[in-house]
Amino acid sequence: MAGGCIVFGKQIRPISLLLGGVLLLIFCFYFIPYEFMASSRYMHLLQWENAEKELAFCSGAFVIAGCHSETNEKTFYQSLGKLLLFGSILFSIPIISFGILHFLHAKDVADYVPSWVPNRLFWAYLAGTALIGSGLAIILKIKPGLAAALLGIMIFIWFTVLHIPRAIASPAAYLGSEITSAFIALAYSGIAFVIAGASKKIAQKTFLF
Repeated sequence: MAGGCIVFGKQIRPISLLLGGVLLLIFCFYFIPYEFMASSRYMHLLQWENAEKELAFCSGAFVIAGCHSETNEKTFYQSLGKLLLFGSILFSIPIISFGILHFLHAKDVADYVPSWVPNRLFWAYLAGTALIGSGLAIILKIKPGLAAALLGIMIFIWFTVLHIPRAIASPAAYLGSEITSAFIALAYSGIAFVIAGASKKIAQKTFLF
């Protein structure tokens, strides 16, 4: 429903704020307790991958809301609106984490690179460097628009040359997982492009309430 409202331009700001708020609550009150209570490997960064995906989607909703303004907002939406200041940071944190994982598990990441690409391990390290660099650039406001745009392009390239072929070639038992991974990559790319488009507006904000 939220996606449909955003696509058709219906109440984008309040719907996006509500979506971001719900996803943030899920991250705080489901994923964080789960990681500490249900797993003894909570000190391993890879263990937090699903939680960070939730945080990235939450940030995307807040950034989309920040691109639209509406008058006569209710107090509930106004209070959530304060979190818009942190939307780009909330997205950058998982991106930096994914970049670190590219170094910690470089050989596994290299296996995802298509076999026709030479020096697959090199591309795994390069992707990790790009993720970390773009995340830091967005947080530190070092040409955040350019960094976010390049990040979006890179992830969209992954979507086309990596995820789509894997989904097409996937056995039926793993098809759902591959399709989900493809759409997650597409979502990351889209969020990065939104941040790039809103970079001037975000740069003018301070991260203070």
